[in-house]
Amino acid sequence: MQNDLDAGSEAPSASESPQAPEVPGGATRVAYLIGGAGLFVAMATDAVAVLGRHTGFTLLGSIEVVQCCIVLIASSAMIFATLKGSHAAVHILTERLSAPTVQRLARVSAALAAVLFLVLAGAGLWLIHDLWGGHERTELLHIPITPLRLLQVGALLFIAALFLRSLFRRSAP
Repeated sequence: MQNDLDAGSEAPSASESPQAPEVPGGATRVAYLIGGAGLFVAMATDAVAVLGRHTGFTLLGSIEVVQCCIVLIASSAMIFATLKGSHAAVHILTERLSAPTVQRLARVSAALAAVLFLVLAGAGLWLIHDLWGGHERTELLHIPITPLRLLQVGALLFIAALFLRSLFRRSAP
């Protein structure tokens, strides 16, 4: 396994043929759209709020809107990273191991990641259950919090399912 950030790695030569760009699947497109929309709304809201502070008017609740958009951005970013297999990884140890050992460790890693995301989803469901009757809303704009929590739990469950899929999809050593 080669790490792209190694100091000794070189850029590919011009003689190497470039690979065709990967066509994104449905889940990847949805993650792009949700994350992009969240990022655009957060950026636009913050830009209008900053402009307003400098020109004499205030945009009440801009922080609440940005915080709600962060749920969209974080959820889509985690899904996208899982779909692309681009979570942070350190290969100092695994690049010195045999291929069967690396595959076993990858399965253990996928199982632990699935458990982690299932626990996080369970904690989110617990919060939703405990606060269901409270009709939790933001202070100024009264944006309901429960749909955002449901979206986050859905994203966490989807990520856990992706890790479980990768756990059972790996070829036998």
